[in-house]
Amino acid sequence: MNIVTKPEKLTAKDFTTDQEVRWCPGCGDYAILKAVRSTLAEIGVRPENTVFVSGIGCASRFPYYMETYGFHTIHGRAPAIASGVKLANPDLDVWVVGGDGDMLSIGGNHTMHAIRRNIDLNILLFNNEIYGLTKGQYSPTSRVGTKSPSTPDGSVDQPLSALPFALGANARFVARSLDTAQKHLPGVLKRAHAHKGASFVEILQNCIVYNDGVFDQLTDKKKAPETQVMVEHGEPLVFGAEKDKGLRFNTDTLQLEVIQLKDGADMEQVMVYDETNLTMARLVANLEGPDFPVAIGILYCNPGPEHVENVRVKNDEAKAKGGADMNALLRSGYTWTL
Repeated sequence: MNIVTKPEKLTAKDFTTDQEVRWCPGCGDYAILKAVRSTLAEIGVRPENTVFVSGIGCASRFPYYMETYGFHTIHGRAPAIASGVKLANPDLDVWVVGGDGDMLSIGGNHTMHAIRRNIDLNILLFNNEIYGLTKGQYSPTSRVGTKSPSTPDGSVDQPLSALPFALGANARFVARSLDTAQKHLPGVLKRAHAHKGASFVEILQNCIVYNDGVFDQLTDKKKAPETQVMVEHGEPLVFGAEKDKGLRFNTDTLQLEVIQLKDGADMEQVMVYDETNLTMARLVANLEGPDFPVAIGILYCNPGPEHVENVRVKNDEAKAKGGADMNALLRSGYTWTL
């Protein structure tokens, strides 16, 4: 007699380790950790088939707090290590976590190539616009004027915007959420996990010690309706406490502009979002306050050929040719006798 057992239903506790979580009290990483644990339980992934890879920085502690496999690697190299893990065992769910300094400065090159190759990784960028672990130096995403131990009179560097960077590297899935958006963030994580290929998610995260309140305009409940525009496939780009503002594409300037909506009038002028449209994604990814709302949601999702599958096909083709002789190969070409 065959006994059929139902799959065990997991909870967030099944992804929780016995390690003490050692972030500063009030750090946004706590909220992200909570969202990731609950999302994985809801998706139904298996801890033994899941891997978290981190680099160096506050976010690098993430694997210690997930009851899964994990690697705490070196500064900026998490995407490279994760790429090797996925290529070696394509059946694993591989997540990459890192901060804006780790993944966009010393690790920018590795992040770019993991995205460009479209390796099936879930890449989570915790962006607090500062180096938190090394005591508050300005980072690649810090705003002009940011005062820090390395720029006491204010930074003069122009910041790097993470989502345009990812789109420029030919990303096939790009999204943005916030640490405090506990209803929104899990939905983004689910979509990222379901995407076949590299998914890049920027999570705006507060550093309560060295850059506290940098995203207050976006997270304050009273201000958020005016400073955020929720991007949803097939929905018009409207925002405002009264939903009385919209984003229109100006055919003269080839740019987006804000228009006022009175009693629903002019709605036909508002751009209806298409997450498969790369041009739209680039337009909304570049929106910045105070003149424009910041785009939150799935900005781009357009699956393409996935790297690991392409490698598998090439390997199968090579094996099918047969005749491979490693001994002969090592003795072919230029050799020397010592």
